[in-house]
Amino acid sequence: MYESSDLRKGLKIEYEGEPYLVVQFEFVKPGKGQALYKCRLKNMLTGVQFDRTFRSGEKFGEPQLEEKEMEFLYKEGDKYCFMNTANYEQEFLSEEQVGEARNFLLENTRCTVLFYRDRPIGITLPTFMHLRIVKADPWVKGDTASGDSKPATLETGYVVQVPPFLEEGQLIKIDTRTGEYVERVKE
Repeated sequence: MYESSDLRKGLKIEYEGEPYLVVQFEFVKPGKGQALYKCRLKNMLTGVQFDRTFRSGEKFGEPQLEEKEMEFLYKEGDKYCFMNTANYEQEFLSEEQVGEARNFLLENTRCTVLFYRDRPIGITLPTFMHLRIVKADPWVKGDTASGDSKPATLETGYVVQVPPFLEEGQLIKIDTRTGEYVERVKE
């Protein structure tokens, strides 16, 4: 059980029977009266965010969350199939549950799937992924008018800004948290 004094950014709580993530947090102590805890909560099932103010002494449940290491197998329509690496059971997640991670997801990618009451609700990718450039404009030596980066399409279909010297077929490292180019990978 959590109390309102335990609230902080990043805490996962169960409120009104559903799991929430505290996105923003502010402690307010008025001149007289009870302390207030202003929070922005994000529903972990629907993604809806809203503001809520709690008084000191309110209690919250701890959500029944579990993380399992799984491997992405394939995409079928708008469903993504993941296999549990421990017992080989398969789970399907929707595009909304996969979220922005779909921009970096390749077959056989190992990731962490978050479960709420034995139901998959989201995934976490490794921090860095190695992806191949499939489309990039050629670089003309001395061309400084186009700037210090150019768009490149990766094998997943994601478009990222890369330095102008990178070409099609090269492998690059992407930060999955920001979606940005990190460095070229030697093969």
